[in-house]
Parts: sequence; C-alpha cells; structure tokens
Amino acid sequence: MADALEGNKSLAKLDPASTHRFQTPKKTINEGEDVNFFLTSKGYADIMTWLLQLNAAMFPKKTDSSYRTWSLGDGDVAFSDPVQKLRSLLQKLASVIDEAPPDPGPRRFGNVSFRKWFEIVEQRLPAWMDETLPANVLEFGKDDGGDGKAKDELVAYLLGSFGSAQRLDYGTGHELSFLAFLGGIWKLGGFAEADPGVEERGIVIGVIEPYLELIRRLILTYTLEPAGSHGVWGLDDHSFVPYIFGSAQLSPPIRSPADIPGEGSLPNAPDPGDVAKPNAVQRERKTNMYFGAIGFIYDVKKGPFWEHSPILYDISGVKAGWAKINKGMLKMYNAEVLSKFPVVQHFPFGYLFCWEKDPTAAEPPKTVHTQNQPLRTPPTAQASEGTQRLPPQVTKGFSANPQTGLPMTAAPWARPSGTTGTTGAGGLGRSRQGMTQIPAASASNDVTTAAPWARSAATSRSEGGQTAGMAPTQAPWARKDPAP
Repeated sequence: MADALEGNKSLAKLDPASTHRFQTPKKTINEGEDVNFFLTSKGYADIMTWLLQLNAAMFPKKTDSSYRTWSLGDGDVAFSDPVQKLRSLLQKLASVIDEAPPDPGPRRFGNVSFRKWFEIVEQRLPAWMDETLPANVLEFGKDDGGDGKAKDELVAYLLGSFGSAQRLDYGTGHELSFLAFLGGIWKLGGFAEADPGVEERGIVIGVIEPYLELIRRLILTYTLEPAGSHGVWGLDDHSFVPYIFGSAQLSPPIRSPADIPGEGSLPNAPDPGDVAKPNAVQRERKTNMYFGAIGFIYDVKKGPFWEHSPILYDISGVKAGWAKINKGMLKMYNAEVLSKFPVVQHFPFGYLFCWEKDPTAAEPPKTVHTQNQPLRTPPTAQASEGTQRLPPQVTKGFSANPQTGLPMTAAPWARPSGTTGTTGAGGLGRSRQGMTQIPAASASNDVTTAAPWARSAATSRSEGGQTAGMAPTQAPWARKDPAP
C-alpha cells in the first residue's frame, strides 16, 4: 500500500489482438477470509491503481512560470468524445426519475418507487450502452469461450453503482462499482488517447462528479438508506471518493505523479477547518469536490457539524495541509472500504477485475479488519443477532463501539490525550476535553486502522448531542493541536 500511494502507475490496457475470456461478473466474497484473498488479488491491484491514477490527475500542475488548477465547471478541462457520451448517458439516467416519481405513502426506510426507476434503467441500459460506447469496446478482442462479452461486464458494474433496489440503500460499495465501470472502459481502450492526466481529469470532473450529482438526487428523491453506514462513526453515509479527489484539488502543484507530496496545500486554498463554516462550504462546493460532498451533508443533516460528522470534523484540524489529508484519505479508503466485508461483499468479479492471485502482492497486514472478518457460519458463542464480537484479548485496552462491541476505527493522526481548547469554527464554542489517546499497544498489535492525521472526538460532553459514556471516535491523523 505504501508503494502504491506514489501514484505513478497507470492501469494497463488489454491487447485487442489477444483472446479474452469475458464473463458475467459473479459474487465471490462470501466470508471474511475472502476479503483477505481479495486484498492480494489482481482485481484489488487494478482498482487501487485506477484510483491512484485518477487522484494524481487532480493535483494542480506546475508550469514553467506558475501552475494550473482544476475546478468543477472549469472550462480549461477538456472533455473528450467518450467523456461527452458518458455525460449524455448520465443525463438519460437522471431523466428516468421523472418517470418514476416517489410513492406518496408514508414509510420509514426508502421509497419503493426506486425499484421502478431501477427496473426501467435495467431494461434500457443495454441499448443505451450501444449508443454510448463503440462496438470495438463492447465486443472487445477475440472471444475465448467465456460466458459473456465485455459489454456484459460493463453493464453489471454500472447497474451495481446506483444502489440496491432490494434493500433501498446506497453506499461506498456501489460507488466502488462505478469506479470499476470506468476502469473497465479504460482497460478496453474506450477513452481517448491523451497526455498523462488529461483524460483522467475529464473523467473525474466530467463523469464522476455528474454521477455523484445523480446519486445525490436519487438519495433525496427516494430517501435511500445508507448502506453499511457506521452512523456518526463513519466518514460519510454514502460516498468516499469526492473527499479523495477534492483534497487533491487543493494540494500543492506537482510536475508528475511521482512528485506527489505528503503535506502542504495550494496557495490560497481554503482552510480545512472551513468545513465547519456553512457560508464557506456554500462558496467552495461550486468548485471543489471535497466541499461539494460536505455541502450535501449540510443539505441532509441538521445540527452542529462536529456532532453529526465527527470524523470529518477531526480531519478538519489537520495542520499539515490538504496533501496530508489526501494521503490519509487514500489509506482510510483502503481500510474502511476495500478491507471491510460489509462493503466489498457485493462487488462482483469477472475478467476485467478478476479473482486471481496477484503474484507481486504482499500479504495484507494484520489489522482488526483482516483478523475479525465474519465467518460463513459465525459461532453462536461470539454472535448475538448477527453481531460478531472480538474476544477480550483482542479488545483489551481499546475503545469499543457500544452497538457492535468492536474496537472503534482509529485514524492514527488523532489528537493526543489531555489537550483542551474551544473552537470558534462555525461559532460552535464547544469545549474539547477528555480526549482519549490510542494505547501504545495498538501500534504493535496493528488493531487500529492507521490514518495518522486526525484528532479523537471527546469522550464526554456536559452539553451537546453525544450520550454520556459513549466511546470516542478516533481518526488517527487529524487535530493534534487545540482548535482555535
């Protein structure tokens, strides 16, 4: 993972002159041990390479005399013909919402009309794909006897990116499926040839951002539930990648992906603490993906930011700049999305993203996520109502989520114990006391997720929305200094 964060590789493209065994992607992750294999697979390596490739393209670029930045709605970002056609496809998908208005009846979880929207899309998508991508991509290469074509794999990943029609929810696993859809097109040579970073920027700003806008509209229209959400203990109820690409937008300029720094910010970049200031968020969300995601949180949640989004609030205290946040977000994505069984269990594998051992992959590190994956048949002594709990020798010395009994995710960049202070961010004036430091043993046991750039949330508050005695959220890469 450390080497991968250099971000100087590109996702390899398939040879059209070779034979290929395309197949309809199938669910393969059925138990915890499958996640450990996934982290050493070719599919995982391709996903991370693709994510890092897109991330590097969003860093400002140094020029001979100055630098160039990339903003949402930026006229200088070129959209190739393949990108334009994908944008048109997203517009068609959005138009289907008008054909499936939300059911007016009261209900607690999700709106059943989302199933009608999904059904219409499922029926029309094969024809729309024929209009969007050329035949040499959809019927790529020579057939080697697989049970499908490249088109079948792309359709499966795209359909999986809108949420679950069965559970009426949406989460980062569905977002991952959209990354795979775009990565599949790249592997098939479906995007334009251009200088490094040019087409990738067009994909992020021209396709991924409109996709996120579509998803936000689906969530609001059909009240889709968060899929696998940790509630306030998670980064975001629905999305993750806009925080990666948005922090890259605000990082220091680079000349090549090999130059990506570990700290610093773009000159005149907004302060990370501005996420707690609604006026600043409304201003920045028009041009930046990070603030765009924060803005959607403000659209759907009420109350103090630190209360409903404590992990993001912790990260807002990072003093080392947006590049530090970007690097921490990549590590957190690897730990909280790609290493979590509830998130990746529905990701299907075919030929484009295959379930094969990567001969160059190292064994994944022993963390709470890899060591405590659910079993196919969980022992009844360890589980109650589907909740698996860690044995005392594993959890000793660590704060536990009171709902699951599992250790809280630690982001190894959190504020140490004993720091106090008050914040003026957003006029909240909250007292920060009782910060809990991650035990020294956690470093050697590798129980916590390493994201060394956050500040742990307060364990107790005499005033505010947190229940007394609840364990603190720890984001081990955020605030280390008292908030101003």
